[in-house]
Amino acid sequence: MSQRKQRVEHGLRDVLTEMIARDVRDPRVRAATLITVTKVELNIDLSVATVYTSIIGDDATADAALAGLAKAASYLRGPAGRKLNLQHAPELRFRRDASVDMTEKLAAILRDDEVRARAAGREPGSAAPQPPAPPAAPPAPPLPDDDEGVP
Repeated sequence: MSQRKQRVEHGLRDVLTEMIARDVRDPRVRAATLITVTKVELNIDLSVATVYTSIIGDDATADAALAGLAKAASYLRGPAGRKLNLQHAPELRFRRDASVDMTEKLAAILRDDEVRARAAGREPGSAAPQPPAPPAAPPAPPLPDDDEGVP
C-alpha cells in the first residue's frame, strides 16, 4: 500500500468522523445513538472511498442512518477533500462495519460462558474438568516373520 493512499485514508476517517458529528443534519443520522467511522478504503486511483461505519442502535435505525449518510455523501465530499488538500475528492460510499457486530456477538458469547461456568461452580476461564481417559488397549501380538525358515 502506498504511503499517500494510507495517509489519505486515515485523514478521511478523521475528517469524516468530525464532519458527521458536527455538520450532518439529517434526522435519520441524528437518530442513531453513535456513529463512528471505523475504516476507510480507497481504490487504487483514490477516486472512490468505501467508508465503514459503526452505528449504535437497532437495525432499522442503523439502516436509516446509512441511507442518510448516503444522501449526505455529496455534501461531505467537497469539504472533506478541501480539508485534506486533495485536487479531486473521492466519491464516498458508506457501508456498515460488520466486524464491530461480530465483536459484540463474541463478547456476548464469552459473558454467557462465564455465567454458565459460575453456575456450574467453576472459575470462569478455567478449563472444564476432563473425563478420565479410557484404559489403554493391550499391545497387539507380534506378526510372524516370513524370513524364518529360509536358508
